[in-house]
Amino acid sequence: MSGKRKRVVLTIKDKLDIIKKLEDGDSSKQLAVIYGIGETTVRDIRKNKEKIITYASSSDSTSLLAKRKSMKPSMYEELDRAMLEWFNQQRAKGNPISGPICAKRAEFFFYALGMDGDFNPSAGWLTRFKQRHSIREINIRNERLNGDETAVEDFCNNFRDFIERENLQPEQIYNADETGLFWKCLPSRTSVIKGKCTVPGHKSVERITIMCCANATGLHKLKLCVVGKAKKPRSFKSTDTLNLPVSYFSQKGAWMDLSIFRQWFNKIFVPQVREYLRSKGLQEKAVLLLDNSPTHPNENVLRSDDGQIFAKYLPPNVASLIQPSDQGVIAMMKRNYRAGLLQNNLEEGNDLKSFWKKLTLLDALYDIAMAWNLVKPVTISRAWKKILPMIEEKEGLDFDEEDISVATVATILQHTKGLENVTIENIEKWLEVDSTEPGYEVLTDSEIIRRAQGQTDESSENEEEEIELIPEKHINHAAALQWTENLLDYLEQQGDMILPDRLVIRKLRATIRNKQKMTNSSQ
Repeated sequence: MSGKRKRVVLTIKDKLDIIKKLEDGDSSKQLAVIYGIGETTVRDIRKNKEKIITYASSSDSTSLLAKRKSMKPSMYEELDRAMLEWFNQQRAKGNPISGPICAKRAEFFFYALGMDGDFNPSAGWLTRFKQRHSIREINIRNERLNGDETAVEDFCNNFRDFIERENLQPEQIYNADETGLFWKCLPSRTSVIKGKCTVPGHKSVERITIMCCANATGLHKLKLCVVGKAKKPRSFKSTDTLNLPVSYFSQKGAWMDLSIFRQWFNKIFVPQVREYLRSKGLQEKAVLLLDNSPTHPNENVLRSDDGQIFAKYLPPNVASLIQPSDQGVIAMMKRNYRAGLLQNNLEEGNDLKSFWKKLTLLDALYDIAMAWNLVKPVTISRAWKKILPMIEEKEGLDFDEEDISVATVATILQHTKGLENVTIENIEKWLEVDSTEPGYEVLTDSEIIRRAQGQTDESSENEEEEIELIPEKHINHAAALQWTENLLDYLEQQGDMILPDRLVIRKLRATIRNKQKMTNSSQ
């Protein structure tokens, strides 16, 4: 007779491991045997997956999650949610946070939420708040966080010791960072209107979140991660999002969030890094350096199955000073995009209003991908100099790329009808219009309160489909076939057409002919 199974109480880390294994295809039965628990327990973990991940993502401490076995709620759950949201935003900004500051803010939220009874934000309450969310340190001294050169030096020394212990090469050290981009914003003769669309009758659909990620050599740049509002924007039409030049995700506000970042890390970052390192004959081991954005999950969540690819965080008080992507990399990508936008308008010979109306999100994604491709490895490696001074710059590439970009834009504008007289000052303003735009949603106190109370915006998930009005135009097979014939004739007349070009167009012509035959035979 078999004995009764011994009761096993899983830690939060155990539950995260089970969730990862479930996503990788392991069965509930297999995992129940491995962890010595019932299948019902595994199914409950699957059911509460998002709650567990969200809890773990808000934690500061890996070791505490490996010990903690429950997600015991607070007596004041709404207050707890508001405080955690506020705390994460303050930490992301690098603002000083102390016990008295937290107590004062907790008292404010308690009464603003309209909660009953008396509330005393005592030292005991603060300790329990820290324990519930595995926060290591909340009593940061009131120092000038945005300019702490001593903290920078301490971090850099510790990080160099870390990569030496881990035996990591620059090829194995990555950084990723998000930013907002106003993808449909043009310069003005007098001022830049932030985030506004000036075409009559069109609403603003201009903001998306983009995330750049590359290694310290700049030789491995991952495809840009882009977050838009709609799951399937109208301009995508029949385009499969997997075939886009970027990794596209959707969120109703076009913000990065914990779920999207986690998907990106597991499904895109880890596989692509493995493939790159394998191609270079390097050990499949890497670290991803991140800032403290509220959308970045805890290190426990951002770790490959074998633990060899993982995340490490910059201290809040040094991120703005040394994060590589913020040292000119993102700025250069945006400048490339905006210069390319104007150049496309010039080459197409459209008037500005016509170009503006025709520009779609799909167009912008291709242009943004091209802008990222144009960022040179030396620009990226130079951005790591403060952290990894051992990375040597290549000779002959030490030029001021920012000035070149401004000059390029000014030259293009001289030939752009309606923008010929835009000043250098306004070009600079335009190029920097979204330089401080975060990739995560920054909430006001009132918005934090509404969210803590479970109130959400009523905006539609398909908001972008309703806004991005692209005229429907049906093109039949016969017309498409005629265009390919004309294109072949034109290119052959030019005398400089190479064989691969001809083969591509002929293959396209054959595909259209087959589609036409299938349509005719079915009628």
